[in-house]
Amino acid sequence: MKNKVYPGPSEALFDLTDGITLMSGGFGLCGIPENSIDEIAKRGIRNIHAISNNIGNSGRGLAILLKNRQITRATCSYVGGNPDLEQQMLAGEVDVALVPQGTFSERIRAAGMGIRGFYTPTGYGTLVAEGKEVKEFDRPCILEMPLHADFAIIKAERGDTFGNLWFKETARNFSPLMAMAAKITIAEVEELVPLGGIRPEDVHLPGIFVQRIYQGSNYRNDIEIPVYAD
Repeated sequence: MKNKVYPGPSEALFDLTDGITLMSGGFGLCGIPENSIDEIAKRGIRNIHAISNNIGNSGRGLAILLKNRQITRATCSYVGGNPDLEQQMLAGEVDVALVPQGTFSERIRAAGMGIRGFYTPTGYGTLVAEGKEVKEFDRPCILEMPLHADFAIIKAERGDTFGNLWFKETARNFSPLMAMAAKITIAEVEELVPLGGIRPEDVHLPGIFVQRIYQGSNYRNDIEIPVYAD
């Protein structure tokens, strides 16, 4: 069995280069691969096409790469809470493709499942439908194509040496789908356990979809909007 375990992010991300298409798991700041993002920022990789729900939030997460001008293209479903993306999009510095969130996740899933395209009514009659094929079913639907990536960086609570992963609650979000849609998936985990350390029925993502894994450290686990009780 090939060894998938790497000492840390610098070793696991050794072949990321300028111009890659990069999927990054996370919803806002929930479940984001902090160590991998920090490593990409440190290495100064440029001209990234980032595929993520909202490309970071308030200077954190993937917004670190935005502030460094490392991202030139973004495919996402949400801009709110990300002034860096909003500013660069309006200034024409980042090419942004906004995708309805359900369509966004389904396009990623389609890539992982080998589906060549699908029809959805979402976005018909709006700017989302411009330039896309329309087909009549019970209602007009537009053709959407799968989203692929060169690399996916994801984060899980626990993983074993084969790459089987267990995510904590909603931190799972887009990560399993992205792992299936990328050529190479790099997983960072808070706890790395031996093979068999995760019960088969508790595996959220089988290790067959993970090519590299490492144990992360010093997680900030930032909270987007603190809510204080009276």
